[in-house]
Amino acid sequence: MPEFRKDPVVGRWVIVAEERGTKPYQFGEGWERESSFPCVFCPGRESCTPPEVFSIREKDTLPNERGWRVRVVPNRFPALLPCEPLHQYIDGFYERMSGFGVHEVIIETPDHYLDLVDLPLEQIEEVLRVYRERMRELGEDPRLRYCLIFKNQGEKAGASLPHAHSQLIATPVIPKKVQEELKRAREFYEEEGRCLFCSLLEEERKKERLVWEEEGFMAFVPYAARFPYETWILPQRHCAFFSEIEEEEIQSLARILKIALSAIKALLHDPAFNFILHVAPYPRSSENYADYYHWHLEILPSLCKMAGFEWGTGFYINPVVPEKAAKALRQFIKDKS
Repeated sequence: MPEFRKDPVVGRWVIVAEERGTKPYQFGEGWERESSFPCVFCPGRESCTPPEVFSIREKDTLPNERGWRVRVVPNRFPALLPCEPLHQYIDGFYERMSGFGVHEVIIETPDHYLDLVDLPLEQIEEVLRVYRERMRELGEDPRLRYCLIFKNQGEKAGASLPHAHSQLIATPVIPKKVQEELKRAREFYEEEGRCLFCSLLEEERKKERLVWEEEGFMAFVPYAARFPYETWILPQRHCAFFSEIEEEEIQSLARILKIALSAIKALLHDPAFNFILHVAPYPRSSENYADYYHWHLEILPSLCKMAGFEWGTGFYINPVVPEKAAKALRQFIKDKS
């Protein structure tokens, strides 16, 4: 069974999940997408995955059969288990918890040969609606504190299967990275009386790091980008929870996400990448995250490897000046418009 273990030095929770080591891997030297077709995510192979928990499908089609457009299934090799009772243990000097949580796979398209960026806007909108609905439903479980949606595309970004998909992991603890963002955002709000991320949007609109604006959204390369061509997308409406995104905002987000991913794909020759959807924790206490936090999506191309200095210090070394990266992305988008 998986479990959480707490690092007593930095207070970071680590998930120990031996089952993850047995998951299938379809990349490797000489790999081509055709070699893995059909895969367990392809239509007609629904019985190869655990039963779906949510789907968007054609009218009059049944769950776990063909006819779906976006499909959500429990991860077959989960990091956490929803059936595991939530228990906390003190083991002398150490602290651990049972491996309770939720780990799901969001299969973004029935087409094995298309990536998210290749999908029509209507299909990308449906993927984003699924993100929203899964976050909403899991928020009903009072044991869960945080829900992270992320995408690993390509071998270098940690993907093990080529069929377009993203993942969701919901945990009973707030991740340390998110805690750090919350702490800084709260401090800024207490000092300045306004949202840190809203202030960031105002500042970046005037700077050369702006990549693109779409109605209600802005994409930019962060001032202190950790990775070459790292790009953030933020809603211009202050909102802490992606689960509260409105329908017209989904349409705008789909457009700017497709625009940004298309530019990264073309300029960087289809790199592996991760994207991460950072949201406020589920409101389980008197803490009012809605005042000072602002959800955002981070796109992280996998162009550099972490090495000894980065692992040892927490610093990042970015060999591409953020302003130059933003200029290249912005110019490509303008040329294609």
